Amino acid sequence: MRYNRHIILSEIGQTGQDKISNAKVLVIGAGGLGCPVLQYLTAAGIGTIGIMDFDVVEISNLQRQVLFGTSTLGKNKAIAAKQRLEDLNDAISIIAYPEKLTHLNAIDLFNQYDIIVDGSDNFETRYLVNDACIITNKPLVFGSIYKFEGQVSVFNYKNGPSYRCLFPNPPKKGSVPNCSEIGVLGVLPGIIGTMQANEVLKIILDLGNTLSGKLLCYNALTLQNSILKINRSEETIQSVLKDKENFHEKEIDFICKIEVATVSIEAMLSKKDIQFIDVREAHEHPKVEGLEVTNIPLSQLENNLDKLDSVKKKAIFCQSGIRSKRAVELLKKLDIKNCYSVNEGAVDIIKHIKEQDKISL
Repeated sequence: MRYNRHIILSEIGQTGQDKISNAKVLVIGAGGLGCPVLQYLTAAGIGTIGIMDFDVVEISNLQRQVLFGTSTLGKNKAIAAKQRLEDLNDAISIIAYPEKLTHLNAIDLFNQYDIIVDGSDNFETRYLVNDACIITNKPLVFGSIYKFEGQVSVFNYKNGPSYRCLFPNPPKKGSVPNCSEIGVLGVLPGIIGTMQANEVLKIILDLGNTLSGKLLCYNALTLQNSILKINRSEETIQSVLKDKENFHEKEIDFICKIEVATVSIEAMLSKKDIQFIDVREAHEHPKVEGLEVTNIPLSQLENNLDKLDSVKKKAIFCQSGIRSKRAVELLKKLDIKNCYSVNEGAVDIIKHIKEQDKISL
């Protein structure tokens, strides 16, 4: 009865549902994309579902990560997702991996599953997942989101192209902000994630035409879709396979990684002669009150160097710490010294200032 609506479809039937029940799918990331993927694959009756995520649930996640609620704040996402999904379907096996995907664990883990779903939000993980799928010969269902737009594709399926065939190299460091910096429409990951779940079921059932060799681009504001053709690069595939013996020894060291001097807001507030610089855009909230702040958006920083105090140490912050690192890196190249990226974002800074005010009272 649980799968009745599948079974009465002539294209699926009991045979198709049995294929679904025997399938093993690993989902990397239980965030905006992972949540809808996991919900629909669980409801569909995928026999074994793996969930890998080392992150914890934060209140800013609840706008789009619909598996979670206020009762799960602070809990590991993989474990919290498993608990919710077991209530949705207690007839399947759900395995939580509350750890980070690395070159050390990827190959052994991927070998245990039939299909890999990438719901990650960073380029390091995307390239790692892609290369591990090539080495283990596993199909990869890919999804990504940016503000109001999303992309879906199927890689490494039936001799189709890989992610590296589309994007051979990671972007330049700091060139692509994530949703914590640029924002994202809450329903968008639900749409894209559901499309990913659809591709997983099509692969298992061998139904319809998968997005192998195609990149579907979706715009939530116009509801327009476009499909771009992706060609397989045999040279790219072979370069990954050639280095598979050394895969376990690799470390994530992409050019998009930023290494700058960082500091906590507590350390800066305890010192004198500090210039606090907010590099967020003018429209971004919340504003930091109770602290003298110089506002210079990152996009205008190079043209406003005269606003920087040449004597004071400069504590630079933003919404989450990404743009502040870019700002410090830029100033370092311009030979401006004593610049530090504040670890905390604006919300945590405000919270810390309020706590300090309570203590002083």
